[in-house]
Parts: sequence; structure tokens; C-alpha cells
Amino acid sequence: MAVWSKLKEELDRAGRAAQGAIDEGKVRLDVMRARQLADKAAQALGYALYRARQQGEDINPDTYARLSSTLAAHEAEITGIERKLDEMRASRKGESPADTTSDETVEAPPASPEPPPPPVV
Repeated sequence: MAVWSKLKEELDRAGRAAQGAIDEGKVRLDVMRARQLADKAAQALGYALYRARQQGEDINPDTYARLSSTLAAHEAEITGIERKLDEMRASRKGESPADTTSDETVEAPPASPEPPPPPVV
């Protein structure tokens, strides 16, 4: 009977490891999706600024505030998800989250970008 209990323990351990890998994969997908949304928000902000400058104007402050706050929200979401991913990795390794460094974490630009300079006349 000891063999069966040992086999059951090993299968349970393997199952937990597989579930942990699946959960981490889901969180990685969430990070990727959030980064894509942040990229789209940054692209929209860039296009708005480009179009305004092309017309010799400054970007509408309401448009700038809306687009930059959307970008900041996505960056905050990315930070939260990456923190969760670091915690998952740390719990799997038995470390505290502060001990781990994510090799995939990209330093994000400041959350509140400076307003664009006035157009040169």
C-alpha cells in the first residue's frame, strides 16, 4: 500500500505543478493583452498629437487628458498584473515577491506625461 500512497502523492504534486503553470500562462496572456491596449492608447495619443501639429494647432486639452488617462490606466493595470505574476513565481519558488526580479518587466514611461510644448510660430 505504501507504493500506492507514494504514487498518489507524486501525481498530486505533478497536478499542482501543472495547474500552477497553466495559471501563470493565463496571467502572462493578461499582461500581453494589457500591453497591447496600452500600445493602442499610446498610438492614439501620438496620432492625435501628430494631427494637431500638422494643422498648426496644439492638441485639445480634453482629448489629451482623455487619451493620457487611458494610457495611464493601462500602465497601472500592467503593473498590477506583473506584480501578480511575480507573486505567483515567488510562491512557486518559495521566495518573497521582493526577492524576484522579472526579466520580462519593461520599465514603463511616467504615468502622467508632460503636456506637449506649444507650437513654434
